[in-house]
Amino acid sequence: MSNIYIGYHFNIEPKELGSEILIAELGETAFESFTETETGISGFVQKDLWDENILDNINILQSEEFKIEYTFEEIDQVNWNEEWEKNFEPIDVEGNCHVRAPFHPKTDAEFDILIEPKMSFGTGHHETTHMMIQHLLETDVTGMKTLDMGCGTAILAILAEMKGAQPIDAIDIDNWCYLNSIENAERNNCQHITVYEGETSLLKDKKYDLIIANINRNILLNDMQSYVDCLNPKGTLLLSGFYEEDIPFIDASCTEKGLTYVKKFQKNNWVSLKYVN
Repeated sequence: MSNIYIGYHFNIEPKELGSEILIAELGETAFESFTETETGISGFVQKDLWDENILDNINILQSEEFKIEYTFEEIDQVNWNEEWEKNFEPIDVEGNCHVRAPFHPKTDAEFDILIEPKMSFGTGHHETTHMMIQHLLETDVTGMKTLDMGCGTAILAILAEMKGAQPIDAIDIDNWCYLNSIENAERNNCQHITVYEGETSLLKDKKYDLIIANINRNILLNDMQSYVDCLNPKGTLLLSGFYEEDIPFIDASCTEKGLTYVKKFQKNNWVSLKYVN
């Protein structure tokens, strides 16, 4: 195959949720790589695998809930490492936790998490990841059986193990995330993380002391009962991936299922909530 790619550049409103859905749909086609931009995402497909109808079955492009515009161009010899380096910024949480790629310098942070972003980094919800890390940093997770649902690059699962949680299940529906999470767990010498590809059907007959779910409002609401069903008594549920205006819906779902609200973090308009069983 040639090294010539067709690059699509999507402007998306609202950006975060729209980007996540769009990447998932494009991933079912011949698109093989994505990078985050200020206004959305760029997606890349080898010219040999491209045809002019490649977007015909991308449902989100027809959705009235999102405004998506795009352009495309032919690109010769894409340097993926350069693309990743341009688009992946390290995450530094209160100086205690640093999430970085191999091309970022090491810091003196107590918890230094090394990941290779690759394609599975997707939109990289920096605000939500930051807040979930805050929750984990102030929670004693020693010996807790943990679930990282929608694990992405497994950042949160890795931090949980570094803080003493075990065993840990990390689950993502995206094959790229699944493979990248395995690589990142190995890269950080994790011994207690098992990565699965799939969804909540994998939770049947499972029990956890700590559940981490950084996804989006609609998925959280749809799957909330599954989380509650596998949360041990006095267990902790950490949620993020939604906006401040979504709190009433999330809170109603949690409280009606018997969970007790504990704490909220907010960063820009993003929020993260902590509940206990």
